[in-house]
Amino acid sequence: MGTGASKRTEDGWHGGEEPEEEEYLDQGGGQLYVSLKMENNFKLKKGDLFPHVFGSVPLVGSWDSSKALSMERESASMWELSFVVPPNHETLDFKFLLRPKYSNAPSVVEEGPNRQLIGGALQGDQRLALFRISSDEVLEYRVFIKADRVSPFDLAASWRAYQENLRPSAVRGIPDVSLGTVPEIGAENGSSTSLELDLEHYVVPAPSTSANSGLVYAANMTETPRSLSLTGIFTNADGSTSFSHSFKDSGASVDRHVPLKDMEVVIPDSSKLYSSSGMVESKSMGTFSPFQRQDSHRGLFVDRGVGSPRLVKSSSTSTFSTEPRSDKEKKNSMPEAAGAVAAAAVADQMLGPKEDSHLAIVLVGLPARGKTFTAAKLTRYLRWLGHDTKHFNVGKYRRLKHGANQNADFFRADNREGMEARNEVAALAFDDMVSWMQEGGQVGIFDATNSTSKRRNMLMKLAEGKCKIIFLETLCNDERIIERNIRLKIQQSPDYAEEPDFEAGLQDFKSRLAYYEKVYEPVEEGSYIKMIDMVSGHGGQIQVNNISGYLPGRIVFFLVNTHLTPRPILLTRHGESKDNVRGRIGGDNPLSDTGEIYAKKLANFVEKRLKSERAASIWTSTLERAILTASPIVGFPKIQWRALDEIYVGVCDGMTYEEIKKNMPEEYESRMKDKLRYRYPRGESYLDVIQRLEPVIIELERQRAPVVVISHQAVLRALYAYFADRPLKEIPHIEMPLHTIIEIQMGVTGVQEKRYKLMD
Repeated sequence: MGTGASKRTEDGWHGGEEPEEEEYLDQGGGQLYVSLKMENNFKLKKGDLFPHVFGSVPLVGSWDSSKALSMERESASMWELSFVVPPNHETLDFKFLLRPKYSNAPSVVEEGPNRQLIGGALQGDQRLALFRISSDEVLEYRVFIKADRVSPFDLAASWRAYQENLRPSAVRGIPDVSLGTVPEIGAENGSSTSLELDLEHYVVPAPSTSANSGLVYAANMTETPRSLSLTGIFTNADGSTSFSHSFKDSGASVDRHVPLKDMEVVIPDSSKLYSSSGMVESKSMGTFSPFQRQDSHRGLFVDRGVGSPRLVKSSSTSTFSTEPRSDKEKKNSMPEAAGAVAAAAVADQMLGPKEDSHLAIVLVGLPARGKTFTAAKLTRYLRWLGHDTKHFNVGKYRRLKHGANQNADFFRADNREGMEARNEVAALAFDDMVSWMQEGGQVGIFDATNSTSKRRNMLMKLAEGKCKIIFLETLCNDERIIERNIRLKIQQSPDYAEEPDFEAGLQDFKSRLAYYEKVYEPVEEGSYIKMIDMVSGHGGQIQVNNISGYLPGRIVFFLVNTHLTPRPILLTRHGESKDNVRGRIGGDNPLSDTGEIYAKKLANFVEKRLKSERAASIWTSTLERAILTASPIVGFPKIQWRALDEIYVGVCDGMTYEEIKKNMPEEYESRMKDKLRYRYPRGESYLDVIQRLEPVIIELERQRAPVVVISHQAVLRALYAYFADRPLKEIPHIEMPLHTIIEIQMGVTGVQEKRYKLMD
């Protein structure tokens, strides 16, 4: 059996040797945090003796055993008592004793001389704490002393946190759910908090990475084809110049050389290769030419949707090629997530068939039924949850290979060449999707009409042994919605970008639609999800067949709650709190004076912005500063969500980042290296926050009326990233300023963003 530590060591455990004087002199008012510990290797039965300490000042100031201080149980075998003393404290004489917990039996004092503590170091010989229970029974305990120097500022912070925890909450009487109250007649927030009548006065520019996807045709935001590549410009034998447009068809590459005089080729500036579309316009053809990577060194660029590839100059050519990933950079098929998503992924990968680790959602439906919009929303949701997801649009492949100005006859079922061309690009897109999955991709969204059983059977054969297919069919019988979608298609689709006559384009598209309707066959094969009249958000139904597993179940749940009804969602942080002023994280503090002014301005803003939206609601976290920010808002129901609480910082609650850096340098460095995955000790990570916010996202998708969300920086970063489709790694770095409102407008054209700054 071991004994207590005998020497002062670097980690602060003490015993034995005489400390040098400077070790316990009061340095700048610092204090010693002393921990006394006793450990035994036997079980104490109920009613047995429990460890205590008694002795001289400054610890107890009494040798009366009835006034001894009880030690707290730290584990089954360890007991601890901690206290703070000045480094130059008087010599502390003390002893351990065992006292019965429930009887008046006498205490048992340890044998041997008194123990002495000087400057946090235990003096005298090494020894166990021995307690003679009877003439033939002696209990032995190991003794440990630990002393750490603590600054007065750290002690003050601990005491402040303790007192604030005892402070009564200012929002204790406010219920979790309260219906809107009618504002008092004549009630006025005052001139100091009133706003300009024109809210546009407060609009500020949104960042370049904002959520304005509604300004871009959805299909253009999908995966850039890598089966199609513009390879370069060549000089022919006769001195003329041509370009090579290479198509990879079923493993073969066919180079088509076209004289330069017949077309205009625009070569992009290398600084613009990272544009979101990854394409350059070829004006005379009215199409777009992709800049892609090839297996040879002639290739230029491929956008894999998971960050920008490194471009390196090839020694054999003047073009660029992408540098291959190292083995360490290769992705696996596990989601970048925590909690239920991670647990389900592990279970599915360990227990399910190999192909089930890759999921292909294959869209089915007539044109103008919202397939691409539904696919884009589903892609955004799955990416936000941590699943590596890509959206492959076959129409984009068709436009790149065969041009965007194909008329309706190209889509006739009896047009053999047109049918072969469409099946060809569908196979190319599917092959790209499967290749990406084999590199570690998890969910592919395959967006096309896929309107016949023959086409769907072709896709199922291509998927055999490689991925699991679930068909997602969108059906709409509302002629009003169909007509609206058709008109949006004519306005936004590249297929009609060069058609100056809107009515001519409209008639051409309706002819195309009629050709599809003649041969359309509803899905009856395999696993499928049917969305029937779901886009309006009013009723409708979903039919599922042969759907199982965690991820397919989440997809069904998401689709049940999604719709296209336009409505705004307003995101804002609480008003400035007292901890914001002090630079402290966590806590549950009330608002500062500035924060109270913002609360009144926000109420004024909501009243003006949503004056005609009486079905709107106000959502807040359960923390005091968020509830107080919402309190001046009247006329709308308010709901408190625990899920909207700020990221929990665990043991760092109430600290500043400077204090964390000083006292917990390893934690500080770990957080700086990876803020997304870093989990505060006994707290949360950003990935944890995303998991608890999923019900909030589902409910925001389900709501048909405006919602005002008053929450906190980390939480709003995660919510905003969902709407803006920002990569997970960017979430901890998204700017989310105080006293600013971010309005997210959701509707049939996508997501648009507007920002209002009410205060500096």
